[in-house]
Amino acid sequence: MEQPLVMSLQSQLISVIRDVPDFPKPGILFKDITPVLKDAALCRDVVDAFHAHFASDQVDCIIGVESRGFLFGMMLAQKFNVPFIPVRKRGKLPFKTNAFEYNLEYGSAIVEMHIDAISPGQCVLIHDDLLATGGTAMAASELVSMQNGKVAGFAFLVELDFLAGRKHLQKYSDRVVSLVNY
Repeated sequence: MEQPLVMSLQSQLISVIRDVPDFPKPGILFKDITPVLKDAALCRDVVDAFHAHFASDQVDCIIGVESRGFLFGMMLAQKFNVPFIPVRKRGKLPFKTNAFEYNLEYGSAIVEMHIDAISPGQCVLIHDDLLATGGTAMAASELVSMQNGKVAGFAFLVELDFLAGRKHLQKYSDRVVSLVNY
């Protein structure tokens, strides 16, 4: 009975996620989720879908990866009634941080998390809007490991299957949920 609801949500998301060619560089087809944000009911459905996937798992906090991971990450934290933890680009957090450098599909980056964000043993759900090569989600996982936390799983609105990012995340958790796959 749940499957038609999931298919309906997938269809809705596919119908509103916008393709933007040549962004941020020529040859890249960017999947823009900002049209999803214009529909409050659809946003609630997204949060409810993620919650349904992870409701039986131990989730002690939600990480949202800068910047689009903040959008649904905070809503997920509220739905789970757990703290929200931002993972940001280097130099954007005001307190002492752990940092991790990683490669992107078109460059490299450094992300940081406050050193007191996670207590040892906490189970963390990592959320971002899109899974491409997996570099950013792996970096967030490494930050969790630096604080002796555990990755409960990953939640993505969109996954680009042809970039095979999922295979890199399975060393951290076998719970990788994407609502729409391209």
